[in-house]
Amino acid sequence: MSGQNIMHAETTAAPPTNLMSLDRASMESLFDAMGEKRFHARQVLRWIYQRDATSFDQMTDLGKSLRARLGRDAGISPPEVVARRASNDGTRKWLLQLADGNRIETVFIPEAARGTLCVSSQAGCALGCTFCATARGGFHRNLSVDEIIGQVWLAKRELAAEAGAPRAVTNIVLMGMGEPLLNFDNVVAALRLMTDDCAFGLSRRRVTLSTAGLAPAIERLGALCPVSLAVSLHAPDDELRTQLVPLNKKYPLARLLAACRRYAGARRQITFEYTLLDGVNAAPEHARALARLLGDLPAKVNLIPFNPSPGIAYRRPPQDAIDRFRDILLGAGVFTATRKTRGDDIGAACGQLAGKVLVRQPRREARAQ
Repeated sequence: MSGQNIMHAETTAAPPTNLMSLDRASMESLFDAMGEKRFHARQVLRWIYQRDATSFDQMTDLGKSLRARLGRDAGISPPEVVARRASNDGTRKWLLQLADGNRIETVFIPEAARGTLCVSSQAGCALGCTFCATARGGFHRNLSVDEIIGQVWLAKRELAAEAGAPRAVTNIVLMGMGEPLLNFDNVVAALRLMTDDCAFGLSRRRVTLSTAGLAPAIERLGALCPVSLAVSLHAPDDELRTQLVPLNKKYPLARLLAACRRYAGARRQITFEYTLLDGVNAAPEHARALARLLGDLPAKVNLIPFNPSPGIAYRRPPQDAIDRFRDILLGAGVFTATRKTRGDDIGAACGQLAGKVLVRQPRREARAQ
């Protein structure tokens, strides 16, 4: 009996705390619980995110006894890079292995004046947007804080190790696999690390969360961590949007835009993403209806020509139709840009990320989480 008790105690012992799962407040609480000074949280954050430390022995401004204790009770564990791909246009894509066998994708897009990292927030996606490759792969689970922020940490290290002048991550978009606002608490903790001066130190204007339109969560985000917001719109009316983005049935356009107005307040601009699908939502009448819909919102529209993926039957409109749609919006006073397709030769363009999801959950169950 005593042997069985010992065996049970061993198998149920808590695993070491992954410090990448803690934002500053959580790490301060950890040091409080250890009976240590709270300022050690700032030191450890700087070592992990600014000096890329992977071992507590490297943290030489911590006492030896504290380093030894952290070595016993904690760890620094990012996801594992299992594949790297580089596009002809300079875009990089990393396939990352998670501890449970799921795989996610992270993309870096270099430009002349900035480098944008596209980060995933879920393994798969439950929302079922009809034009998106991620949705076709099903949904398994939310990513933990360390799995989200670990993508940024890994990209920084990978880029620094490349030959030639290193590229920096200057902007982050939560626009990869998954719906960030369905993983609200973990995403907010990761956002706080992205913007913490002791971690990545990015301005909130340089961190963008992209959502399919969970209106109540948009309002919560505005109260807790008001980063830049992008809303996947894709249609100017409820009937068409519900066909393309099934979440619209729960949060129709009037409810969604009311939340966006509150988020914008007096100063903040909202970006609306609009994937152009030939014969579906890309006609001149759709552009005019979109201009009327956005009305007095402080809005920017990003037009995204559809990026083909296997098994998805939509088509990209011809270039003259894309330009005509843009010009109608500009003529109506709506600031509009057409997103240049990047990384489509390696499946890294918008809507193409797939990863590898091991176990699918029913969409109803996944949405309830």
